[in-house]
Amino acid sequence: MGSVRARAAAGATVVVALALIAAGTAVLLVLRGNLQNQAGLEAEVAAREVAAQIATGTAYDKLDLPDGEEHPVVVAAEDGRVRAVGEDVRAVDGKRVGAAQGAGGVAPSAAAEDEDGEDDDDRALKPGEVDDDVAYRDGTADVDGTVGDYRFAVVEAKDTRGEQATVRAGAALAPEQDAVGSVRDAMLLGLPLLLVVVAGVTWLVTRRALRPVEGIRGEMAAITASTDLSRRVPVPSSKDEIGRLARTTNETLAALESAVERQRRFVADASHELRSPIASLRTQLEVGVAHPELLDVPGAVEDTVRLQRLAADLLLLARLDAGERPGGARVDLAAMVREESSQRVADRVPVRTGELASAEVAGSRGQLGRVLGNLLDNAQRHAVASVRVAVVREGEWAVLRVEDDGPGVPESERERIFERFVRLDDARARDDGGAGLGLAIARDVAVRHGGSLAVRTGSVFELRLPVA
Repeated sequence: MGSVRARAAAGATVVVALALIAAGTAVLLVLRGNLQNQAGLEAEVAAREVAAQIATGTAYDKLDLPDGEEHPVVVAAEDGRVRAVGEDVRAVDGKRVGAAQGAGGVAPSAAAEDEDGEDDDDRALKPGEVDDDVAYRDGTADVDGTVGDYRFAVVEAKDTRGEQATVRAGAALAPEQDAVGSVRDAMLLGLPLLLVVVAGVTWLVTRRALRPVEGIRGEMAAITASTDLSRRVPVPSSKDEIGRLARTTNETLAALESAVERQRRFVADASHELRSPIASLRTQLEVGVAHPELLDVPGAVEDTVRLQRLAADLLLLARLDAGERPGGARVDLAAMVREESSQRVADRVPVRTGELASAEVAGSRGQLGRVLGNLLDNAQRHAVASVRVAVVREGEWAVLRVEDDGPGVPESERERIFERFVRLDDARARDDGGAGLGLAIARDVAVRHGGSLAVRTGSVFELRLPVA
């Protein structure tokens, strides 16, 4: 059963089958019980009619007994002798009974016991009374050579002479058995047909419900084969789970398309950025080989350093994209700022420190140091005369701010500058502008440390990290 439709149809069929079997069994039991109670009531009425005749003093041979085929009746004395039997009644529960008073027949031994086997002989009846209690039991009777199942009612009475008698009257169970059998046969005949209908309807309904899923699967297979991530799966008009699945799938495809496009741009930009220093370094080395006196050693060293930094940035971005988790070490941002600023005292634009509140965060000391270094490099690149860095506490957040006195970032570009290989001043020399990876790396590291990096005003960069 590799098909969802087949499994759904089979499951629904099994559930319905079990429910119908349980319901049918309950119906048969209730029907049988009701019919048995009805037969017992008929038997009780017949037994009480005969008992009433005995209580009024009617002689046993003068009793008006019902037809034996409908209600077989046996009247027995206290000593068990049969005093009267219904017409054509030959045996009860396999024991023969006499056909008339004084025949010497013996009534069945259970005639004076109820269904629980309790002896009712201790009831003290007065002459002319009929016992209010009645006992029921199932048995068989032979009426004119035909043996059938009956529901018997046993009633005791005393005649006017004080002689106690037990009247046992039966009602045929054949109608009850026929009715139960008819209902059972109808259920056995209808159950398979109903199950076939249930299975067919479930198959059709499931097939129609899953048709959009097949469309989604087919389109996804086509997208996989063509590698065209601009395609989208069909979205059904329904607002059910399948519709939400289609919309989520399209959102995933859009995100995947965007990621692939960013990856392509990244590879193209990285290749372009690497080509410049490599070509420059090669040119200088070739000139140095041909004319050693013309070798620009400082230029070659500068290109090598630039190439080394670019390779390090690309390697870090690759590790971040691969999902590398930051460490769990405690890092004091204030101490990190003091250490970094002390190494920049001789820079073109000095770095001044403002408030340095004690704030420890959890993460990688090396990656957070790279973030601070990139922010200071960016600030010094655009500052006129000063760069200021501060660390403050705001509730559960540690906030590191880097501010310069440069022209600032236009509001429309405050998010774009965090994209990879983006430099707002495209006309400036590459040597002065860098590769455009510093801020992208800084934001990626901040996000992976549970924080954020944004431009709050034109020239203020704010790094927010949760306090350890």
